[in-house]
Amino acid sequence: MAENKTKENDNSVIDFLNTIEDDAKRSDCFKIVEIMSESTGFEAKMWGSAIIGFGSYHYRYESGRAGDAPLAGFSPRKKEIALYFSAQFKNREQLLAEFGKHKTGKACVYINKLSDVDADVFKKMIENSVNEIKSTYP
Repeated sequence: MAENKTKENDNSVIDFLNTIEDDAKRSDCFKIVEIMSESTGFEAKMWGSAIIGFGSYHYRYESGRAGDAPLAGFSPRKKEIALYFSAQFKNREQLLAEFGKHKTGKACVYINKLSDVDADVFKKMIENSVNEIKSTYP
């Protein structure tokens, strides 16, 4: 079975964030680090070359595929910032409705800038997602 390419590593989160050319996006990403660190209780770590993760858990699917992943994380992309959550968590739809301007994927939420969203709702989404993951993968 293929091994995950995206693993936690010792690369510098600060150095990575400082490569973001857009000043506003770089500033937002440093704020997201603060919010996610506070909400998860974990420090930011690089996962692969472009994901910043907080905490980790080990998963094993029915298919036999297994690996490690961050409890919560994000990645600054060219167009938007991808926020990584559990695909399911308590009050997900209600919180997304209150979150602000965003797009969703299966387990990702995409924002253009931090000022487009409600910080308190963001914190609740992080906490609920982490709790869901911890209960699913104890």
